[in-house]
Amino acid sequence: MSDTITDTVPRKPALAVRGLTCSFDGNAILSGLDFEVEEGEIFVIMGSSGAGKTTLLRHLLGLSRPQLGEIDLLGEKLHPASRERVYQLRRQLGVAFQHGALINSMSVIDNIELPLRQHTSLDRSTIRIMSRMKLELMNLAGFEDYMPAQLSGGMLKRAGLARAVIMDPRILFFDEPSAGLDPATAAELDTLILRLREVHNMTIVVVTHALESAVKIADRIMIIGAGGIRAIGTLGEVQSEPDEYIQSLLQRRTLRREDDGDAYIDRLTANIDD
Repeated sequence: MSDTITDTVPRKPALAVRGLTCSFDGNAILSGLDFEVEEGEIFVIMGSSGAGKTTLLRHLLGLSRPQLGEIDLLGEKLHPASRERVYQLRRQLGVAFQHGALINSMSVIDNIELPLRQHTSLDRSTIRIMSRMKLELMNLAGFEDYMPAQLSGGMLKRAGLARAVIMDPRILFFDEPSAGLDPATAAELDTLILRLREVHNMTIVVVTHALESAVKIADRIMIIGAGGIRAIGTLGEVQSEPDEYIQSLLQRRTLRREDDGDAYIDRLTANIDD
């Protein structure tokens, strides 16, 4: 008999989506989405503006209820679940918003400490030490007494990220980390995302338009468009897809609508009263 014991029990995914469907005013925004995010994975969601990335993120956070389909979060179904249980599950999540979403009337350190004050019974000194540790991790040591208005765009995002991970969430959701940042600052934020996964073994879901960031951090990339999943896989697998929409997104090319002359005139004059 071999001394090596093989673990044959598969790990549960941190996040599983089955048949997720959502429409507004009869227009399908998400249509039958099926995908999983593994524990410890950095999973990047990409798509053009209006592709449904924000709508998908709201469903993954339990802020919107699927019209059809189901979402398993940390091994539990979000729906049907009681409001109290969804609230408990959310305490195991961290969310870093696109513009930091700090409270302008509070200092940086007070913003970061807020989740610990609201959701734990830790004493003030412990909370302060934990918050300073996260500031150190985000290269913001020395800025704890600054107000949000005194921070640069990159510092605001790092402060928002510090608040998002202050309770060491099992899953971190990050919305557009590179938006509005210069290349050097965006690269620094990418490095922080990789460090969080390495140090805390977090599962990280990133919504982004930035291909450079996706190339650096992603274990897998999912591209959505026209309500569905257009591609999912490693960078190499996604890059090999011949789909014109995918290639236009990856190569930053504009999708042009080709019409003959008659179709062009018909479109311009449609629904015009005589």
